[in-house]
Amino acid sequence: MSLGDEHDSRTNEGFGGSGQTRTRLPGTSEDIYGGARRPVRTSRSLIGVVGVVVLLIAAIAFANKGGGAEDTSGDTGKSPDSRPTAATGVRPVKGNEGGIPTGYARDEQGAQSAAANYAVALGSAEMFDKAKRDGILDVVITPTAVNTFRTTLDKAYSPSFFKNVGLNEDGSTPNGFTFISRTSPIGTKITNFAGTRATVEVWCTGLIGLAGEGSTNPVTDGWFTITMELEWVNGDWKAVTHSQKDGPAPVGGDTRASSAEEIAGAVNGYGGFTYAR
Repeated sequence: MSLGDEHDSRTNEGFGGSGQTRTRLPGTSEDIYGGARRPVRTSRSLIGVVGVVVLLIAAIAFANKGGGAEDTSGDTGKSPDSRPTAATGVRPVKGNEGGIPTGYARDEQGAQSAAANYAVALGSAEMFDKAKRDGILDVVITPTAVNTFRTTLDKAYSPSFFKNVGLNEDGSTPNGFTFISRTSPIGTKITNFAGTRATVEVWCTGLIGLAGEGSTNPVTDGWFTITMELEWVNGDWKAVTHSQKDGPAPVGGDTRASSAEEIAGAVNGYGGFTYAR
């Protein structure tokens, strides 16, 4: 999530506009189609929801074990009135590069906004397309590590991997289906901040799978927390490391699972958001 990943060539529409945004995601319950929230993940859920993101995270962590030199100079800009459940911040994100919000403040709230938006990008379906993936990495990853990331992920996104998630061996979507991979941050938390370095946890929910009649990889959801280490580089935050763990996951609700057609229509019809606090 997964980093978890996603549909068409969404640019600005895919990641929403600028400004502060809060999302409220409804739950689902078990049904023959899938996409149901489960108190305990089945093996299919683990493979479908978390597998893609875990593979991505492992590749990123391996590629960036070295990290970089830490610079503790700079301001903190911490807001004294910040509350975990309230949208806060001094300004919205105004920049945009390749559909990914950029131009964050050099403070704790800016680091949180960057981590949330980068989690969305790294968990999108665009990561399954080589050209789009390279573009995402150029925006999200620190320049000193981006080439290693690219090489590692090119190996990870292999024909056998595509086949395991229900795609064609070249990463394209089979005819008659809609490939869905979307990560939606629920909240963020700073765990370390030192001027030009920040560590941010992003609590997320995600969707992944193939929507369509007869899909053997139906769309399922998952809950996970991404930990991202960021570095202030050339006037913006960039990711240095990226890891993930399961949960916290709520108890599954009793909402009826939607049909494949409804799920595909919702993902294609509802754009994503720019996250800023």
